[in-house]
Amino acid sequence: MSQKAVFYHAGCSVCIDAERQFAESLDVSKFDVEIVHLGETPARLSEAEKANVKSVPAFVIGGQPYHINFGASLDDLK
Repeated sequence: MSQKAVFYHAGCSVCIDAERQFAESLDVSKFDVEIVHLGETPARLSEAEKANVKSVPAFVIGGQPYHINFGASLDDLK
C-alpha cells in the first residue's frame, strides 16, 4: 500500500526545481504523490495550513510537513 505524499508549491523557480528533483524521484510504488500548485488552487491554502505547512515548496508525508528551501510563506500567497 502506498503512502500519500502531497507536494505544495507556488510555481516559483525554487518550487519547480524542487518538484523536478524530489516529487518526480519518489518511488511511486511507495508513495501516491499529489502536486498542489497553490497559486492555481488558492482554496487549498487552508488545507496546507492545517498540515502545518509554513512555506513552499513543502511535502506533507504521513501528516508531517517537510519544508524544502524557502520559496514563499503561505502568508504571501493569501
